[in-house]
Amino acid sequence: MSSARSKARKRALDFLYEADIKNVSARELFTLRGASELSQEEYVGDLIAGVAEHIEKIDELIITYAQGWDMDRMPPIDRNILRLSLFEILWGGAIPVEVCIDEAVELAKSLSTDDSSAYINGVLGRVVKIKDSLAI
Repeated sequence: MSSARSKARKRALDFLYEADIKNVSARELFTLRGASELSQEEYVGDLIAGVAEHIEKIDELIITYAQGWDMDRMPPIDRNILRLSLFEILWGGAIPVEVCIDEAVELAKSLSTDDSSAYINGVLGRVVKIKDSLAI
């Protein structure tokens, strides 16, 4: 996971995770700090804005397809990997679904547990199966 897009995705996840933990806006954190060290700073902002714009639908999908977990009990890093990935899968368009899922699994492997990567893969797989029938 070393491409510029992967680094941008990881940076967006950092903002989403911190905002979730502190109960503040990821957009505000990004506006204050930015990600100017990355060539893909604009992409980081687009990801954060996209998740914020679609958060209600994204969280509804997580609640529906994250079998056996409610949002409050789910580890915050896993919740935000799912949010980021679902945004890219459903509204990102430019990124192939398989790439989105692979990136999410890699983020989970490097930042969470082995169980989390398998779990995230399963949730994303369930949503992808019904993607075309979703009203979004």
